[in-house]
Amino acid sequence: MDAFRIQGGARLVGSVEIEGMKNAILPMMAASILATEGTLVLENVPQLRDVTVMLRILETLGVRGGYDAQKRALSLDATGAIGDTAPYDLVRQMRASFLVSGALVARLGRCRVSMPGGCAIGSRPVSDQLRAFKALGGMVNEIKGYVEVEARNRCGRLVTLDYPAATGTENIVLLACLTEGTTTIENAACDPEVVDFGECLAKMGAQITGLGTNTVRVTGVKALHGTRHRVVPDRIDAATFAVGAAMTRGDVFLANARSDHFEIVLTKLEEAGAIVTRLDTGVRVQGPDRLKSVNVRTLPYPAFPTDVQAPMMAAMATAEGASLIWEQVYDNRFTQGPELRRMGANITIAGDKAVVVGVPELTGAPVMASDIRAGGSLVLAGLVAKGETTVSRVYHIDRGYDHLETRLEKLGAVIERYNEPA
Repeated sequence: MDAFRIQGGARLVGSVEIEGMKNAILPMMAASILATEGTLVLENVPQLRDVTVMLRILETLGVRGGYDAQKRALSLDATGAIGDTAPYDLVRQMRASFLVSGALVARLGRCRVSMPGGCAIGSRPVSDQLRAFKALGGMVNEIKGYVEVEARNRCGRLVTLDYPAATGTENIVLLACLTEGTTTIENAACDPEVVDFGECLAKMGAQITGLGTNTVRVTGVKALHGTRHRVVPDRIDAATFAVGAAMTRGDVFLANARSDHFEIVLTKLEEAGAIVTRLDTGVRVQGPDRLKSVNVRTLPYPAFPTDVQAPMMAAMATAEGASLIWEQVYDNRFTQGPELRRMGANITIAGDKAVVVGVPELTGAPVMASDIRAGGSLVLAGLVAKGETTVSRVYHIDRGYDHLETRLEKLGAVIERYNEPA
């Protein structure tokens, strides 16, 4: 099993290109099911494990796919026969795979999709989505771990989400695209990835208004077609490198990063003492000799993103002063805390809050990634720790970061991937 070996102490200096937004790519891939004419071509697609898993699911359903690593382009052709069943062994690997359910019901009027899996970061129910399927005319049954939906005669109507989740919003949009009438989604997610996903659908022929607001309206059409779409830069990838630059006393230019997509993170880094320069071509982050503590509270966009909570905790572990981190999006999302404590961090966790008292120095230690962002935070901690840090189970990290070790090495980090003995 792959692991990372890191020698701490190096500054991150140079330029890194920010990859395409994973959380926009996955729903766009699901949207390919709706295109009965032409091919959907997505550009700026990184080589991620989650993309590979979604491609395997789509191929199982009958979509023909191909990835050009040199051009970073993904082609998806769903003009042939499409099956209605997404199997457990693939869907269990990530929660976003459940997005195929909305697309399948939209195209076929039915689906049989395994309940989703993914990162072990607490309960992430799909109840909002199933309730929406019923509201639009579907019959929903949960049988032996599978969700079975039958909805051939659908009619648009008002759907109000309990929580503005991106995946829930996207799945309902997928179903509504080919549903007669207008579907209005209240309390919809307004994240940049949802906007980009919607803009891709619009190019495919969908009629969508309200993107970027909490009220999204979709008027159903008869069919969608293929198109070519360039995915926007990943705000979480950019934020991770921004935090890394700040905590290593570095100087990094985040090429193509959209500062408006993660402004709250940049503001917090400035509050902590970093110098941030926002440009049309990207963002430059310069770290101070030592960061100052800041408080963080995660909430839906445009507030501080839950996916940057773990990297920020790593940064605060060596900051001057005490920080309060309040996780209000997911439960059980402090799994990096005990691992950071193994490196000498002073972290106290109580429910959805963590208090981080900065220490002068972390010490390298063997640690284990439990999810994508927790794994990323441990890598960042290893960059500033004294001595050697090993991070195991990096397959979690590979789900959301494209060749993270190679990109960090180009910035001056001393890091290598190796095969860890079983």
